[in-house]
Amino acid sequence: MKRRIRQKWRPPLSLVIGGTLSAVLVLPVIAIGYFKVAGFILGWGETTLLIGTLAVVVTLLLAFLLWRLVLRPVYALTAHAKAVKDGRDDAPLPEHFGTPELTALGQAVLDMGSTLQDREAGLRAYTNHVTHELKSPLTSLIGATELLEEEMAQEDRAKLTETIRTSALKMQVLLDALRRLASARDPMGRGPTRLSQAIDVLDTSLSVELRQDREVPLDRHALQAILTHLAQNAAAHGARTLTVAGTASGFTVQDDGPGIAMGNRARIFEPFFTTRRTQGGTGMGLAIVQTMLRAAQGDIALAPQQQGACFEITFG
Repeated sequence: MKRRIRQKWRPPLSLVIGGTLSAVLVLPVIAIGYFKVAGFILGWGETTLLIGTLAVVVTLLLAFLLWRLVLRPVYALTAHAKAVKDGRDDAPLPEHFGTPELTALGQAVLDMGSTLQDREAGLRAYTNHVTHELKSPLTSLIGATELLEEEMAQEDRAKLTETIRTSALKMQVLLDALRRLASARDPMGRGPTRLSQAIDVLDTSLSVELRQDREVPLDRHALQAILTHLAQNAAAHGARTLTVAGTASGFTVQDDGPGIAMGNRARIFEPFFTTRRTQGGTGMGLAIVQTMLRAAQGDIALAPQQQGACFEITFG
């Protein structure tokens, strides 16, 4: 979950710098005028001591304000950036930053760090999954080709040839799914598009019902692709109807299928995780949907539901 910086009023950076420069310019003039007036009342020594004390107090006050409003946030952002570089996300940050400009900068750094960490974790996971998934068909290919080099009956040779073809097709399906996942990271058009515009051209065998129409910050093709993946996933698990409903923060997609087992709910967005591997499932549909949404500053989550599966799509 992305960290958010708490918004709290602080003077803008231009006011902080302008106020400091004005104080540096105006205070000596005031001191000279006061020295001329008060020098005949308090005495030159007392007036000098008073002005010196006031100068030290004002300097310390300005230094504290500059440290609190400018230096501390910069130091905190530097520490956080170094932590992200080292692969950590535990660098402490202040609850708020000194000025609106630094608050915007801090939030941008947090979002950038979160995005980079998500991509790095995703790339590592994809690499591990690809290595694991391709290992089985690749082993079959190697074994079949070694056996084909020996003399055997025509029937056995045909079986090995079929094994090679099946393994090659499986590898092709996995690679195609990876390409679609990589394409899902590309920025998409921001729309807006109404849900009804995508549902009207949705190619699915399910009966689709729209309960509440609304605009979402996606272009029509991206929204149609997301709904298509969700519909295909629902149909593959035995659903017959799909209900789409707009919400205040996005929309929900609910089916009437058997639902998702409690033990699988934490893994449904993992690439290559599927309960339909024997039926040809690749486990990439929900991972692609999540990647597409995050590329558009959105997200998807499995919502609690008594029957079927309900996915909640939100936009930040």
